[in-house]
Amino acid sequence: MKLKNYLLASAALMTLSCMSISCTDDTEPVIQKPVDPSELGDFAKEDVVTWDAGKIVELKDHFTVPEGKTLIIKEGVEVIATQKVGANELPIEFTVKGKLYCEGTAEKPILFSIPEEERTNSNIFKGKWGGIVATETCPEMLIDHTIIEYVGGKVIEGAPAATAGIYDAGDDAYPQITTNNPDGNYVITNSILRYGVSDAIYMMGGNAIIANNIFIANGETGEEAVNVKSGCKVDVAGNLMFAPNTNGLKLSSKSQSEVRKQAKIQAYNNTIVNAGWRRDSDKGGGIYVEENACVHVFNNLMVNCKFKATTPLWEHPGLDGGYDRNNSVIDYNYYASGSQKVDAGFVYDEGIEYSWEGYNYDYKTNEEYGDGEVETSWYDTEKVDVNSIVAKENDSKDPKFVNYPINEIALTEYVYQDAWDFHVQAGSPVLTGAYNGSDATMQPYFGTSGLTVNGKTYTSPKVEVRFGAYGTK
Repeated sequence: MKLKNYLLASAALMTLSCMSISCTDDTEPVIQKPVDPSELGDFAKEDVVTWDAGKIVELKDHFTVPEGKTLIIKEGVEVIATQKVGANELPIEFTVKGKLYCEGTAEKPILFSIPEEERTNSNIFKGKWGGIVATETCPEMLIDHTIIEYVGGKVIEGAPAATAGIYDAGDDAYPQITTNNPDGNYVITNSILRYGVSDAIYMMGGNAIIANNIFIANGETGEEAVNVKSGCKVDVAGNLMFAPNTNGLKLSSKSQSEVRKQAKIQAYNNTIVNAGWRRDSDKGGGIYVEENACVHVFNNLMVNCKFKATTPLWEHPGLDGGYDRNNSVIDYNYYASGSQKVDAGFVYDEGIEYSWEGYNYDYKTNEEYGDGEVETSWYDTEKVDVNSIVAKENDSKDPKFVNYPINEIALTEYVYQDAWDFHVQAGSPVLTGAYNGSDATMQPYFGTSGLTVNGKTYTSPKVEVRFGAYGTK
């Protein structure tokens, strides 16, 4: 099944009601009332449980898909976390030890959220529930046409993820999606992951296609849209990432071992907007690659981000230093900058106030390495972005979006407007100058053989000879 590269309809971006209403021309509207998961199937008696289309599932406690079992969620289902758990008020976790298949559609996406009256801008970073946590025993998962929002509660002592050793109680907040099985297959596509305290996707293991999604306001004081660690082989393509706190892509082979092998990532044709400015330090700004990750990052479009692709300690490659420089390519990207200046409250030690300024900065810091600090450049100017197109103070490299004013939207803005359209106009400069993707090493990992999930084979989008997620309409 080929993944289609298109922007989700505006209707899918709108918050869904907590009470589903269905009707036909011949009947009165039927109000769908919330039900407890136990009313829809019993894993003690069934290997496969299906939540039928249009159901509203109310979570008042942690929910687990047991090891060896399968949950299928059909189109239009709403999964609503309504309260905290126990005396410690633990955020509700949706734990996947078995298989999970979220089969939404463009017209009827699945929703993981909180009660309708709580879906407000003031709750964007309140971390109202704990997200989807796929454990080491989860062999495969599909997230298709699914909205996941208002996630990021603190991991507290007694939480399932803390008990399982996935996250540290007191230190971590929940991403929207966690994976932890190096042998697992995961397809996350055509979905919206928005409004969370932590990362949208945190991969500690697995083969994955992350394609054609929209990421919005991921991370309150840190974190990224897509965060990949060792034990992963991933294609990330065709995604729009708006206002991640730190980076759209953080790619690292941290904790690499014989079990969790080198992280390998192909990241191409993504659009990243307003990245890095809300981070409470100079770190971040779009793409961040470190600790022996082997990557091919190209044909991406960065707009109003704080820095270009950063590769700390690139002079000292290895598991505790820079990226796998000999086998990686970070090049043929496009960096556009508006003319607006960031608010003074978001200017840190490096003094960066404009995107074009950060793109062209001689970015050096003192980093911890070996027995002490060393001065290191975060821009590998010898190899990274040598052929990229980079805005200057008087040359914004405006991509000419159909509807997104790059000189007007505040650099720290994170509330998405449905009227925006990140397709480009005919004659846009992002339509020329991109890499043609012909080299074998630059091909998607899962572009031909694909990943098989629930008996279907999903393939990664092909490399488009343009910058960014969307061409012309």
